[in-house]
Amino acid sequence: MDDQPLTERGDNRSRRPQSAAFKRFMTEDWGPVDPDPAAAKRLAGADSAALRRRQLANRFPGDRLVFPAGQLARRSNDTDYRFRPHSAFAHLTGLGQDHEPEAVLVLEPLPDAQAAGDTHEAVLYLRPAATRETAEFYSDARYGEFWVGRRPSLADVAAQTGIRAEHLGQLRDALAKDAGQVQLRVLREADQIVTAMADQVRAEAGAQPGPPQEAPDDPDAKLAEAASEARLVKDAHEIGQLRLAVAATIEGFERVARGLDQAVAHRRGERVVEASFEAGARVEGNGLGYETIAAAGPHATTLHWIKNNGPVRPGDLLLLDAGVEVDSLYTADLTRTIPVSGRYSPVQRRVWEAVVDAADAAFAAARPGNRFRDVHDAAMVVIAERLEEWGLLPVTAAEALAADGQQHRRWMVHGTSHHLGLDVHDCAQARQELYMDSLLEPGMVFTIEPGLYFKPEDLAVPEEYRGIGCRCEDDILITADGAENLSAALPRRAEAIEAWMAALRPPASPR
Repeated sequence: MDDQPLTERGDNRSRRPQSAAFKRFMTEDWGPVDPDPAAAKRLAGADSAALRRRQLANRFPGDRLVFPAGQLARRSNDTDYRFRPHSAFAHLTGLGQDHEPEAVLVLEPLPDAQAAGDTHEAVLYLRPAATRETAEFYSDARYGEFWVGRRPSLADVAAQTGIRAEHLGQLRDALAKDAGQVQLRVLREADQIVTAMADQVRAEAGAQPGPPQEAPDDPDAKLAEAASEARLVKDAHEIGQLRLAVAATIEGFERVARGLDQAVAHRRGERVVEASFEAGARVEGNGLGYETIAAAGPHATTLHWIKNNGPVRPGDLLLLDAGVEVDSLYTADLTRTIPVSGRYSPVQRRVWEAVVDAADAAFAAARPGNRFRDVHDAAMVVIAERLEEWGLLPVTAAEALAADGQQHRRWMVHGTSHHLGLDVHDCAQARQELYMDSLLEPGMVFTIEPGLYFKPEDLAVPEEYRGIGCRCEDDILITADGAENLSAALPRRAEAIEAWMAALRPPASPR
């Protein structure tokens, strides 16, 4: 009878030698590793991250604040997804890409505020690189350098970030220091293992573990809220990263336009579009900021169509909603609805231009001193008026725009804007008064993305509209005196898109 534990059976396929001779030989005769000049190079965003840490920590004087990067996520059996740290961890350390799963940033309260205004000291706890004298080097498929490549030392990470780095094994003792006297707050959603450790420390000190995050007095929920609100206004480094993400995304849209003939020729043309964009995102950046929506024909009326398994037919519209996430993990989020054949039909043009007009109205409302919700309201006025003009509304536009009306929302049920940054829907845990009801201020970055979606089976509209879905999305930076469209280089008006496509696509071969 096989009594091998289930947890050990995943390694059976590797047939790793277990002899003493093998283990001894694996630790011998290794020369020095060539130094990596970039391993200890200070990150471009390290100084900005230090300022963010100070500003956030000052909201919790005397408290110990814990921000895990997160664990590797199992994809299937013994394979993992590519690691991406939690956005709050990336925001406060400057570490992007696939840096160090299991790492934890702790903001340790200082006994007395320093002259520079620091209330906390930052400490990074992480698993150090194993030496070749250890079994981890060759036997640990998750962390051993024989399997996953070179990993940074504690000194490397300290040099990169300007944060003191310590062995992950010391984390529990750090959390337990002065337990019961120091308030411990942990970003619960980031790492279940660290959260359980923090709860155990609190329980041993006689304090209650973190209550459900719906509780208004939950110290952990307050930390998550503060970490989200800290990203509402972007600093200069973040804005620079978002510009890079937008530029790379526009290049991706150009690749898609150039390859539309290949998409048309394939039975799953939407996958051709998706693959074209994703290949560039991975080459030019860290990857995708979110799953690409490549929706052709009636699929464009499904708001989050990510199956992308349908054909791309001549005469159809293609709604492409996609964004490149750059190495720092900041992402763009752009949408254009383009004619597969290169020119809009009259009804397609009518719908598309209405959506762009709504976007222009929203853009005009995106100014310092206006409220975030004003952007959406401005877009809705245009949407309602066009639907009335086309005879599609059962009431007047004014009646539809009233709070007890809203009939126009049948064809646009989503909001017009969301904040953008490390997450495609950034700052999602911020309080309503600081998000939807907030005054716009310089440094805020968000999308403007009105749309119109007429389902194929929608009997409330004439047949010529059915199956048409359009969305136009740009990334907007609030400035001191207005707003800047970061994605203005991607054409928006129908005639400009048609000219853009004609310039990118090869001319048809003569018959």
